[in-house]
Amino acid sequence: MIDNPYYSGDVHKDFELISIGRLDLEEGGAIPDLKLAVRTWGTLNANKDNAILIPTWYSGTHQIWADAYIGEDHALDPSRYFIVSVNQIGNGLSTSPHNTDDASISMSRFPKVRIGDDVVAQERLLREHFGIDRLALVVGGSMGAQQTYEWAVRFPEKVRRAAPIAGTAQNTPHDFLFTEALNEQIWSDPGWNGGEYASHTEVADGLTRHANIWAILGFSTEFWKQEVWRALEFESKEAFLDGFLRPYFTAMDPNDLLTMAWKWQRGDVARHTGGDLAAALGRITAKTFVMPIDEDMFFPVRDCAAEQALIPGSELRVIEDVLGHLGLFAVAPTYMPQIDRHLAELLATPA
Repeated sequence: MIDNPYYSGDVHKDFELISIGRLDLEEGGAIPDLKLAVRTWGTLNANKDNAILIPTWYSGTHQIWADAYIGEDHALDPSRYFIVSVNQIGNGLSTSPHNTDDASISMSRFPKVRIGDDVVAQERLLREHFGIDRLALVVGGSMGAQQTYEWAVRFPEKVRRAAPIAGTAQNTPHDFLFTEALNEQIWSDPGWNGGEYASHTEVADGLTRHANIWAILGFSTEFWKQEVWRALEFESKEAFLDGFLRPYFTAMDPNDLLTMAWKWQRGDVARHTGGDLAAALGRITAKTFVMPIDEDMFFPVRDCAAEQALIPGSELRVIEDVLGHLGLFAVAPTYMPQIDRHLAELLATPA
């Protein structure tokens, strides 16, 4: 176990660690005692039909949702809904390579986890801990969108509405290569030491290069061309990298990032139907709004639109944001009004 202050309650607030016991994994092996980091808002009603689930994205936690997406002035309104955010396995708060005290699965020995494992764990948590059998909405961005799709395909009877934001149901070969380039920055740092470093600081060079790849692909070409970083009160693009993006990633644990990246690369609901994506998405009964970001280079609109066309009764709702994929951080003042408008309409739709 490694002590990393980034994953403390001072940074990521008001979460509870809930054990769901042993989780057997799709790829084989198991997590003997899976602890999920969970934050909730609002009150579950008597019928237990006002629950909203938010899974987290790569590198992210429940905190970004708390800071930007949830509140009485948003569609995700805790005065109306019981909102549950479950941090994905390996994200540094839930059971992860760096924080487990089980030596058999710590650090480089952490088993391969799939998106489906996260969803199976979340379903067990909701059912056994909260008594929730059906969700009013599942909404998530990026890897959270992958989990949203997995929920809607795997447990169609449990999901009334779904809103995958900036993510796909089946990862593309191009996106796989993007993610591999991110991983290679970590693997190539001598401090990585096969995953057996003593502190994340020993892999600072690799994590810095990792952040630099995010600068190229996470933000859009228009973000850099229009010098949007000036609106964020940085004097230069280098100051923006040094003041925002590099510190964000160099604070994190490399093994945790790689655990999440492995399942991101292999996100694919078609494995439920022998590789037939149309058949998998055809299982979805939830009212679904597919919500790509127009300048996203990880999950472009054309990829999301092609999947949306396979989901019965679904709608494509494109979010305009010059930041691209990292528009998910809700920095642009025009971003959240779009998200709130679409989610409010979705929640108002009978399902």
